[in-house]
Amino acid sequence: MHSRVSKIARLALALACSGLVPVALSAQDAPKPAAPATSGPSADAPSRWDIFAGFSYLAPHGALVKGAQQDSAKAISCCVDFSVARYFNKFLGVQAEGDFHKNGGNYGAIVHNQFSGGSGGLIARFPTEDITPFVHALVGGESVSSTYYPSNQWGVVLTAGGGIDYETPWLDHHLAIRVFQADYQYTHENFYPVARANFNMARLSTGLVLHMGTIAPPATVTISCAAQPTSVFPGEPVTVTATAGQLLPKDHVVYNWSGQGVTGTDTTAKVDTTNLAPGNYTVNCGVKEGKPGKEGLKPWESASGTANFTVKEYEPPTISCSANPTDLKPGETSTVTCQGVSPQNRPLFYTYQASAGTVTGSGPTAQFSSQGAPTGPVQITGNVADDKGHTASANTSVNVQAPPPPPGPSPEQLRLEARLALHSVFFPTALPTEKHPERGLVESQQATLQTLATDLKSYLQIKPDAHITLTGHADPRGSDEFNQALTQRRVDAVKQYLVQQGIPESAIAANAVGKSQVLSKDEVKALVDQNTELTDKEKKNTLRRLNVIYLAQNRRVDLTLTNTGQQSVQLYPFNAKDASTLLSVSKPATGGKGGAKKAAPKKK
Repeated sequence: MHSRVSKIARLALALACSGLVPVALSAQDAPKPAAPATSGPSADAPSRWDIFAGFSYLAPHGALVKGAQQDSAKAISCCVDFSVARYFNKFLGVQAEGDFHKNGGNYGAIVHNQFSGGSGGLIARFPTEDITPFVHALVGGESVSSTYYPSNQWGVVLTAGGGIDYETPWLDHHLAIRVFQADYQYTHENFYPVARANFNMARLSTGLVLHMGTIAPPATVTISCAAQPTSVFPGEPVTVTATAGQLLPKDHVVYNWSGQGVTGTDTTAKVDTTNLAPGNYTVNCGVKEGKPGKEGLKPWESASGTANFTVKEYEPPTISCSANPTDLKPGETSTVTCQGVSPQNRPLFYTYQASAGTVTGSGPTAQFSSQGAPTGPVQITGNVADDKGHTASANTSVNVQAPPPPPGPSPEQLRLEARLALHSVFFPTALPTEKHPERGLVESQQATLQTLATDLKSYLQIKPDAHITLTGHADPRGSDEFNQALTQRRVDAVKQYLVQQGIPESAIAANAVGKSQVLSKDEVKALVDQNTELTDKEKKNTLRRLNVIYLAQNRRVDLTLTNTGQQSVQLYPFNAKDASTLLSVSKPATGGKGGAKKAAPKKK
């Protein structure tokens, strides 16, 4: 029974010792940030020496065997425990301890009343800000004495256990309270040759721990990253450089990069910004240091950092335009010059528009033609666009001057136009006849046409494009057919006479209207009132014969100077010597060629 318990105890102790080493090594290699130096140990700057002194309670479980007689060991409450631990790093160290346990004894029975000894081994701690758990595994020697064997007997002792220390911040972590320490101890004693003993003991301890010295934390790998340039336009490259610190020369170093458009495996990375929208971007950089092939055994030292850069929005181009010259005569041209500027030196493309006329060109200069443009200001717009779709426009203008007025009439032209105060030509009743179309122009009307022809020939030399239009009229008597033919003979007679006087036939147009445009009696009366050749008395006497005057006034040919619009005056020639012939309401007797016999005046 006791042999099986001791074997189990030894196995548990061995497992605790073997598990303690990798835990401590793992804690040793884990990367921790460097801590600022302080006057005493702390969670980040642990102590190098820990000295413990305190009280412990020992509960042996076992028996002293003497021949066939055995007795169980008794609990020993009076004891002291002390230890010294020296740490190699923040987590792992070596420890030496001693203990002494004794009770008053019960002399009426077989009692093991003294256990004392010393041990050494490994200790691992896991410090935090206020509490430090620890485990240890020790091996050493244990002295046991009893009532039967007062002399001390030494044997091997194995110890495994752990505990918790409470750090006292009010003493700047120089002193800690060991809240508890719980250990399992196994020892085998030979009281040769008469007895032997196996003990499985539980030990509980408490006391104070003095911290001395500090352990500087291992240097931590650092990295910083910088982007150059920090502000770019889309498509411009960015270079990011990583600078690592606290690297060990013998260790393997690996860099890593991440981010939009980022490529790189060494200390530099490139950022392709072609497809990046305007905005702020972050590049992540990292470094890892360790032994090649040992990633599975311990974590590598690593550090990470960031670098920032900005992708700016492309600025649109600007443009200014001017024209030279700015004042144009109709049909003239002007050179339009537009200066486009891209802040990023992007390629630029030009187009132009004009509110009138035409403008041609696809570069910084264009030509504006005022052909077909109305007089006044014309707006010209120059447009510029870059290869990113940004545009800008600017305006300039030219002024198309009004064409110069045609040269004014010469003094001779003005004199002739003043003389060409055209008078209508009047005919006797029913003349010319169909049988004698050459008759009907009385002497006074021939004289009017001779004067007209003389002045018109001179006028045509100045104004070759001048024309006259002849319009024939008849009084309302007779049928439409008769009067249409009669008025045609009248305009033909006037035209023939003018041609005979030297007027080109091409300068004369004839138009017979018959009796379709007969003047009313009121219109005739108004014409008599406007006649400056008659006195008021003559006007009064004339209007007494309004019916006769009304008929005579409609037997005429009007003349119009087409280029000036001047129309003949439709005033009846009352003072002409052949006025009575013209006034006659009956067909006159024929006299000489082209004339008519003067009719005798009628009695009133």
